Amino acid sequence: MNKSLFALASAALAIGHVSPVIAQYAPPPPPQPFPGFINDFMRKQDPYYSVWDIGGSVRLRYELKENGLGLPPNNDFRKTGADNDNGYFSDKVLVHAGYTDKWWSVYVQGRSSGTSGDDRNPNFESDGIADLHQAYVTLGNHKEFPVSLKVGRQELSYGDERLVGAFAWNNIGRVFDGAKLRWQNSLFAAEVFSSKIVLPDDNSFNTWNDYNVFSGVHVLTKKIPKTLTELYFFARNDGIGSASPQNPVSVPPFQMAAPVARDIYTLGGRMKSGTNEFGGFDFTVEGAYQFGNWKATLTGDRQEHEAFAFMANVGYTFEEVFGKPRVALEYAYASGDGDSTDNSHDTFDNLYPTNHKFYGYMDYLSWQNLHDVRAIFQMKPLPQFSLAVEGHLYWLADTADSLYNVGGASRAGGVVGTGTGFNRNPTYDSFVGAEIDVVAGYAVNKFTALEAGYGHFFTGKYIDQTWENNGGSADADWVYLQTVIRF
Repeated sequence: MNKSLFALASAALAIGHVSPVIAQYAPPPPPQPFPGFINDFMRKQDPYYSVWDIGGSVRLRYELKENGLGLPPNNDFRKTGADNDNGYFSDKVLVHAGYTDKWWSVYVQGRSSGTSGDDRNPNFESDGIADLHQAYVTLGNHKEFPVSLKVGRQELSYGDERLVGAFAWNNIGRVFDGAKLRWQNSLFAAEVFSSKIVLPDDNSFNTWNDYNVFSGVHVLTKKIPKTLTELYFFARNDGIGSASPQNPVSVPPFQMAAPVARDIYTLGGRMKSGTNEFGGFDFTVEGAYQFGNWKATLTGDRQEHEAFAFMANVGYTFEEVFGKPRVALEYAYASGDGDSTDNSHDTFDNLYPTNHKFYGYMDYLSWQNLHDVRAIFQMKPLPQFSLAVEGHLYWLADTADSLYNVGGASRAGGVVGTGTGFNRNPTYDSFVGAEIDVVAGYAVNKFTALEAGYGHFFTGKYIDQTWENNGGSADADWVYLQTVIRF
C-alpha cells in the first residue's frame, strides 16, 4: 500500500496539474481556460479549426477503505468475522472528437476504465481497455431556431444530479442510448427524452438494457425573479429481467437498471437562488413525489408505489473574509416502507443519481428511507485551492424498512433478529451514525488538478445493534488521492 501511495503521489506531483473532476462540493477552477493541447495547436494554425474539438483526460486515483466496502454481503462496520479493508488503484481515460457545423454537430467519446487490487470484484469499476462512452448527433441551432434534437449514446444530467446524473466520480460513469428533443427560448428551456440505460460488460462492447426504458420531461426557467426553477417528470419502466445483462458477473450493482420490475413515475421541482441575488445568502430546495407500481419477484404480486422526498439547503458566504468561506446547513428526507407485507411500496426510488456529492463522500447511503442533516464549510484560501469540510447525521425514516447503500440496494440480509446482520427490524434504533469528510483540491496549472480526501464514519445505535451478537461494530475510514490530466 505504501508503495502504491508513493507511486501515485510521485506521478501526480511530477506531471503538474488539471481541471478538477466532480468529487468535492466546490472543486477549484483551472487558473485559465484550457481547450486542450490538440485544440490549442490547431486553432493557432487556422481559426477554421475551431469547429473541431479533439482532446481528452486521464484520471488516476488511489482509494483506501477500512471496515467498509459498501457492497453485499453487507458486512460494513462489522468488527470481526469479515474482511472489510480494501486499497486499490483506478484509472479512467476519456478521449473525444467532435465537429460542429451551423445546423448540426457530431461527438464521439471513447473510454478506458481499469482497476488494480480491488478486493470487491476485479471488474467492479473496470470496463476493459476500450469502450464507447458517448456517440451522438445533434441537429439544430438555437441561435436560429428554438428546437434541436440529440440522438445517440449520451450522458443525462439534470439539476444537482440528485435523481439523474452522469456519476462522473465512478470509474465507469453512466450513459444512456436515446433521443432528446430540446425547445429553448427566452422564457424557458424544455427537454423531452426517451432512453435505455447502458450496462457495462467488461472487455465486451456495452449495450443497452432491453428491459429498461427511462424517459421524461424537464423544464428550466429563470423567469421567477432571482431564481433558477426546474420542473420535471421522469418515468422509469423496468421489466423483471432488467438485472440480467449479457455478463451479470461484471456488472456493478449501481449500474444495473433494476433488480425488480417497476413502473415508477416521479413528479418534482427544484428552485435555486441566483448568483449574488440575496447578498451573501443562497438556497436550494427540491421535492419529488412518486407513484406507480413495483414487482419485487417474478412470481410476486404488483405493489402500489407511492413515495416522496425533499431537501433544503441554506448557506451564507462571507465575501469580505479571507478565502470567502461559505457555511451551509442541509436537510434531506426520503420516505421508507413501514410494512413490506402489505400491497403498497413506499420506499422512495433514487432513480439514476450521483449520490457521491450529497450523502457522505464515503458512499454508504442513498436518498431512500433516510433523514440526513448535513453541515457544510467551504473556502478558497487561493483561487486555485479549495477546501471543504462536511458533517452528516443519519437516521432511518422508518425503522421497519431497510438501510440502503449508495447504489440504492437494500442492505437487508441474514436471519431476521437482533445482531444477525442488516435486516428489516422495527425494534432497532433509528440512528444510523455520523460521518465527517475533508476534501481539498488544487489546480496546479491549466491542465492538471490534484485532489485528496479523508472520511470517518461513526457507527450509531442502529449499526451497533446490527452487529452486537456477531462480534460487535466498528467505525470506518476512507482516504483517497487523485490526479486528473487534460490533453
